Amino acid sequence: MQYAILCLILENAQRIKKNKGMSILLTHGYFLEEDESEKKIMRPYPPLGLLYISGYLEQNGLPHQVIDTTFSSEQKWMNQLVELKPTLLAFYTNLMTKVKIIHMIKQLKNNPETSHIKILLGGPDVTYNWENYLTYGADFIVIGEGEETFLELSREFLSTQNYSEITGLAYKNELGEFVKNNPRVKMKDVDQFPLPNRKKIDLSEYLQTWKTHHGKSTLNISTQRGCPYTCQWCSTAVYGQSYRRRNPVLVVDEIEELIATYQPDALWFVDDVFTVSHKWIAAFSAEMQRRNIQIPFECITRAERLSPEIFEQLKAAGCFRIWIGAESGSQRIIDLMERQVDIKKVSEMIQLSKKYDIESGTFIMVGYPTETKQDIQQTINYLKEANPDIFTITVAYPIKGTGLYHQIEKDITVQPPWNLSTDRQIDLKRTYPRKFYTYAVRKIVNEIHFNKAKLNKEVLSKKAVKFKVKSLISGLQMRLNSF
Repeated sequence: MQYAILCLILENAQRIKKNKGMSILLTHGYFLEEDESEKKIMRPYPPLGLLYISGYLEQNGLPHQVIDTTFSSEQKWMNQLVELKPTLLAFYTNLMTKVKIIHMIKQLKNNPETSHIKILLGGPDVTYNWENYLTYGADFIVIGEGEETFLELSREFLSTQNYSEITGLAYKNELGEFVKNNPRVKMKDVDQFPLPNRKKIDLSEYLQTWKTHHGKSTLNISTQRGCPYTCQWCSTAVYGQSYRRRNPVLVVDEIEELIATYQPDALWFVDDVFTVSHKWIAAFSAEMQRRNIQIPFECITRAERLSPEIFEQLKAAGCFRIWIGAESGSQRIIDLMERQVDIKKVSEMIQLSKKYDIESGTFIMVGYPTETKQDIQQTINYLKEANPDIFTITVAYPIKGTGLYHQIEKDITVQPPWNLSTDRQIDLKRTYPRKFYTYAVRKIVNEIHFNKAKLNKEVLSKKAVKFKVKSLISGLQMRLNSF
């Protein structure tokens, strides 16, 4: 194994020698200082997808650099590029960073010191927008899972620059034409991927930010790729509708390494459905207990993949909070979403989490096509009955490439210029005007806060009265904006 790696390093060194001055740099376009919403909650996580790519390049002996922009500024980032002089610059691109990255590409192309740099984009937002990204300055697009495609592209970039046989790649050819190659076949055995290359960036800033604002530090970790479910609003642009899971022993190895190297106070599992496999959970919990590893973690799952036995295993492994998706309290809306879940089961599992002293969270979405006032009231009733410790709420929006987008494409009413907006700004024909749902969100939030005060026998407190007044006002605004 060591001999093979040495051969790869020597092979790539020869390529670089032939192409003196050519270098590869990975980055992203998220700047915490520019995100007013995130600055209020201060819960940044390291760019795990980018670090997975970095780890794979390093495993295969390909030299590269990484610039993490989270705690930086655009000017500092530009200064670093001028100093490092990369010839291939790869951006991890998602919904949050799209507009910023398009702006950054323009800045690079207009700067004489950086205009020579070739731009590569990968991530969840590029799959169904690859032509647009090429139009706005990108040179290469990695579509889908990125490690293998990026490695092959990098090697070709450093040598013959013949990209026609690289699957999973879209690009501009020498004539300026857009070319999209055949799709990449996903790697079945995800244990072949190395760990995220966390040493390439400074994690201390993430840990300290969490510690300062929340009293404990936390890091993110991934155990699976893909999701086998068919929720109509959810994007599967990178991993597709698949399910591939790492060996639980290797996951616990990574946890031990994180604890030894960074000493986080907690972990966040980013997986879509952490308990999808009961066999995997049992093995993971047993391994955590066998090694006597005690670190709190939170995760996301689905109600039908929970049971008293699973709760016991999660608790024994260190779970302190579990997010159980619902999206709506109306079974009619849930069925339209193709969530394949019973709202009564969701409520039951949220309540059961309290028995195991595990905090519960849930996700709520309003404004889904055909949703009515009755559906929204059912969502309020559900939240009151289930009584999760926390919940998040948003107004539904269609992400390109999802089932929801295909369903409502003909009913889109607002679609701002592509390069200046994201899918969040797309609006569609709904049951009520868009402003109605802004007040619906306020109504739900304040009504549930009031209900919690009521359950805590604080119904006459100043705070509780304030919640009730805001709920009533929001309800009135909903009626006024329902036409």
